[in-house]
Amino acid sequence: MLKKVLPKGFLFDFDGVIVHSFKSHGNAWASAFKELFNKEIPPFPKSHAGKSPMVIAAYYCSTIGQENKAEELFLLKDIHLDKFFTIPDLLPGVNEFTDFLSKENIPYGIASNATKQFLKNSITHLNLNFTTVFGVQDYEKPKPDPEAYKTLARALNFNEEDFKDLWVFEDSLTGTNAAKAAGMIPIGITTQYTDTELKSAGSSITFPTLLEAYNYIIEEKTND
Repeated sequence: MLKKVLPKGFLFDFDGVIVHSFKSHGNAWASAFKELFNKEIPPFPKSHAGKSPMVIAAYYCSTIGQENKAEELFLLKDIHLDKFFTIPDLLPGVNEFTDFLSKENIPYGIASNATKQFLKNSITHLNLNFTTVFGVQDYEKPKPDPEAYKTLARALNFNEEDFKDLWVFEDSLTGTNAAKAAGMIPIGITTQYTDTELKSAGSSITFPTLLEAYNYIIEEKTND
C-alpha cells in the first residue's frame, strides 16, 4: 500500500478514467473509415488502448494496405469526432474527487492522448471542474513518452523534484508507462485492464473507478 500522506498533486488521464468514451471514439473512427475507404472498420485492438490517434489511424489503414492514408484518416476522424459529437459517459467519483481537491487546494489536471476539441467538448457538456487540460496536439511525443505528464506537472507549477510525489490515474498500459517514465506514481483504474496487468506495468495500487480512489483518499486523510 502507499504511504499515508496526501500527494502534492493529482494528474488524470481522460478516456477510461474520467469518462467511458469508447462509443464516442468508435463512432468517429467508423464513420471516417467508411467515408474514406467505403469499407466497414475492423475491430479495435485492446493493445492500442491509450495510444495516440495517429498510431491508431496507422493501424486501421494497415489492415487494408493503405498505410499512406494514415494522416488523412486521422484528420478526418477528428472532424467526425467534433461534427458528430457523442457525449461520453461520466465515470463514478469524478465530481467528488475534483470537489475535494479544489477544497484542499491540491493542484490537478488532465493529460490525454485525445484531441483538444474532444476534451473541451466533453468537459463542457459534462460540466466538469477541470481548468488545466492537455491533449495530443500539445506534445511532440504523445504517451507512452513521459512528455504529456511532465507538461501537465509543470503547468501546475511542479518542479522535477516534485514528480515523485504526484499521483497519475491511468487505465491503459500506454499511460501507465508514461507516468512511470516521468518519475511519478501510476495509479491504475481497472476499466480496461486488470489489477494484475496494471501492476505489472507499474501501478502502485489499483481501483475500479475514481470513486473508490476518492474513498481511499478520504479514509487515509481521516486516519492521519
